[in-house]
Parts: sequence; C-alpha cells; structure tokens
Amino acid sequence: MVKVAIVGCNGKMGGYVADAVDSRDNCETLFGVDAFGTNKRDFPVYKSFDEAKEKPDVIIDFSNPAALDGMLGFALEHGVPCVICTTGYSQEQIEQINKASENIAIFFSGNMSLGINLLIELSKQAARVLGSSFDIEIVEKHHNLKVDAPSGTALMIADGISQTLEEEPQYVYDRHAYRKRRSKNEIGIHSVRGGTIVGEHEVIFAGHDEVVTVSHQAQSKEVFAVGSVNAAAFLADKKAGMYSMTDLLADKFA
Repeated sequence: MVKVAIVGCNGKMGGYVADAVDSRDNCETLFGVDAFGTNKRDFPVYKSFDEAKEKPDVIIDFSNPAALDGMLGFALEHGVPCVICTTGYSQEQIEQINKASENIAIFFSGNMSLGINLLIELSKQAARVLGSSFDIEIVEKHHNLKVDAPSGTALMIADGISQTLEEEPQYVYDRHAYRKRRSKNEIGIHSVRGGTIVGEHEVIFAGHDEVVTVSHQAQSKEVFAVGSVNAAAFLADKKAGMYSMTDLLADKFA
C-alpha cells in the first residue's frame, strides 16, 4: 500500500487527486498539506509540513510555487520521493528541484496527461521530418483563473521539439513588441486565457503551401490527477534521481 501526502489537498486539483487515490486499491492518503488547513476529507490536513508527524511513501504536489521550500525540506529530511505537478516555477526553483533530485526521487512534469506526452513525441517526430523548412508555432489555451503564461505544458512541448532541431531555437512570446520578419530559428508560443477551458495545446508546422497541426484537448482535470497518482505508485520505491512521464511510460509498457 502506497501512503500518499497531498500538497494543496483543499484545492480543485488536490480534491481530484484525493478522489483518484481513493479509487485505487494500492494507495491511500496519509495526510494533506494546505495553507488554509481546513479538513474536508477523512484524513488529517496540516497548514504546513512542520505540523506533520507521519512519514508518507510519496508526496504529490498540486499547489503553488510558494509551497516548494517546505515540501522539499520535509522530503529531503525524511527521504520521501515527490511527484511535482505544480507549474510557474522560477528558474531558481527549478534548479532547487534538480538539486534535490540528487538525494531523493523526483517525478517532475508540467503535464501528467498521457495524451499530452504522446503529442510531444509526435511533435518531435514531425520536427525531425519537416526540419527547418517549416515554421513552428505553439498555441495554448486555459481557463481565466490560470496565473502563469505560457503554460508549463507549452514549454514542455517547445523543449521537446528543441531537442530534435539542429540549431537551438529562440522562444518568442510576444510578437507585437517588435516589428520584423519571423526568423527561421524561432518557436512562437502564444497563450489564451478565457472561460473554463481545462487545457488545449496545438502545435502548428507551417510550410510552403501546407500546414501540419498536432493538437490535444483535456476535457477534465481528472486526467491530470489520475496521472499524478500513477506517477506516485511508480516513484514510491525508486532511487534518487529525476523522473518523467517518459520513464513511467517505459515502465508501463516494458
């Protein structure tokens, strides 16, 4: 039985994660951590990790970048693996996560959806085939409450494509800020915020007289919660290091 601690357990995503844990026979929620501290579930909820007395097998984090220090401090002290699904981290925080992975197992992904990770692999393959003769643009759409832009998933897609290109591309986020022709060495990344859009990502490969598009639409946040619990079950017995959806999929289909 994998005992899970959920960071941000009283948020929408935290609730979906708790439901996903409850739906599995091999997992249970040991406790939650939430700044508001309200107990909406049948497990204890602490305002911070300083209050926690139990040791979980793995931590699932769907919260806020501000919670990173407390979570990593607890995880490093007690040797607890972490599934980090929060987005919007600064470069310094990402370096902090990478440093922590030298001592504990960390599963770090901007998107826990199987479909999105398939989109990334398809986009990488398209970039290999189409090469520099096609311009690459990424459009991401999310609900009007999402704070960070571009989305962590859009950056995951761009980073995946960049690995396949001969020359490291420049990411361009805001074309109205300057007036000049688009260079070949660019990946345009565009953000849309509105309504209750869960998450849509489109990768456009625009060539001469033809366009190839790869897209994914998430219709419920539950898909991300289920993915995070799958990652937790996968990570619970892993040695220190950085893990991603690629590792989970390789394990799943081995």
